[in-house]
Amino acid sequence: MAAVKSEPTRILILGGGYVGLYTALGLQKKLRANEASVTIVDPQPHMTYQPFLPEAAAGAIEPRHVVVPLRRVLKRCHVLTARVNKIEHERKSVTVEAADGHIEQLNYDVLVVALGAVPRLLPIPGLAEQGIGIKTIGEAIYLRNHVLTKLDEASSTLDPELRKRLLTFTVVGGGFAGIEALAELEDMTRHATRYYENIDPSDIRWVLVEAAGRILPEVRETLGVWTVEQLEKRGIEVFLSTAAKSFENGHVVLSDGTEFDSDTIIWTAGVKANPVLAHSDLPIDKRGRVEATAALQVVGHPDVWTAGDNAAVPDLSRTEQDPTATCPPNAQHAVRQARHLAGNIIRVLRGGQPKDYYHKNLGAVAGLGLHKGVADALNLKIKGFPAWLFHRSYHLKAMPTVNRKIHILLDWMLGGLFRREVVSLGQINNPKEEFARASRS
Repeated sequence: MAAVKSEPTRILILGGGYVGLYTALGLQKKLRANEASVTIVDPQPHMTYQPFLPEAAAGAIEPRHVVVPLRRVLKRCHVLTARVNKIEHERKSVTVEAADGHIEQLNYDVLVVALGAVPRLLPIPGLAEQGIGIKTIGEAIYLRNHVLTKLDEASSTLDPELRKRLLTFTVVGGGFAGIEALAELEDMTRHATRYYENIDPSDIRWVLVEAAGRILPEVRETLGVWTVEQLEKRGIEVFLSTAAKSFENGHVVLSDGTEFDSDTIIWTAGVKANPVLAHSDLPIDKRGRVEATAALQVVGHPDVWTAGDNAAVPDLSRTEQDPTATCPPNAQHAVRQARHLAGNIIRVLRGGQPKDYYHKNLGAVAGLGLHKGVADALNLKIKGFPAWLFHRSYHLKAMPTVNRKIHILLDWMLGGLFRREVVSLGQINNPKEEFARASRS
């Protein structure tokens, strides 16, 4: 007779992004009563749907609608707001720093590593001081207020050189994140100039810097070339095969000798696996990702699972051409891997065998601002308005929870009727300033 477990299996999920949330949702739906307990750990109490961050920054979507509250949707799971510091699988222990600063040890029977990726910063002088990313909802809100505040400052200054600097916006990185942020924010600033008597759209300078010889590597090269042409028609300067050398004090120096001043440096030049993995006893590859099997189990550790940006998962759809091929780090794979991972955990818990993950990439799609887009999907090249509709439809479908889908749809409808709001809430970046000023008076 098989032994009966006296305690539910303890499942610990590290990370509340795509993989963490969708895995927890799948387990929550399929687990029987007292079969297992699920704990999810993340520094933020919400999951951020990153493909919508550019639209949130540009005011097309209310920022709160881009995030999914973990405690609200994971009612059968325990949510711990904490940062992972160390993974010791030999002891089946994870060290975390809780929101109040205390250190805690969490033990588990089954571990899911879904820590995702962090921005990949290069040793460029001034980058840490001047740069801002767009991977979090906080960064998206900051960028919106920052960019609109620069228009306000430029409108009031009497210094022509300062005005030029304030109205120069620089984006580094020609992947999806960079291109979508650039296109949405450029659209927003051009629209905002109608409310400034002394700022013309031609006064605003947007610059894209990309070290590679093309942009949007996820789509066909012809579509990348077409996208560059569309950006340049809008007055955006595109520097390809050009590296950033310095950003000190807002003075941009490029590898081709170009120099200019810019008060806004948006850094989207790649990501890397969460560095916490380097301090674990799990096997990692040369890119710092956890080595995984096609069944999404960590190599050599069948009780540890992984997926998403921090995992080197074999891409079975390409292994015939390249035996070392791994799934690209995008939302499409992360969501599908998470659903598959949840099913595999259930199978193993109930004495079955896990199934290999196989998914053929459906393509890629990018928004280029209002009513503009580009897509390479289902073996079709789609441009302009149809691609923009495809982009919105795809991501609306992928957005977790019906609640958030409806909110975003309403945001788009209201934006179409009444136009986007272009007001800066710059005080949100320093909310105590007025209180401190009053205390000194």
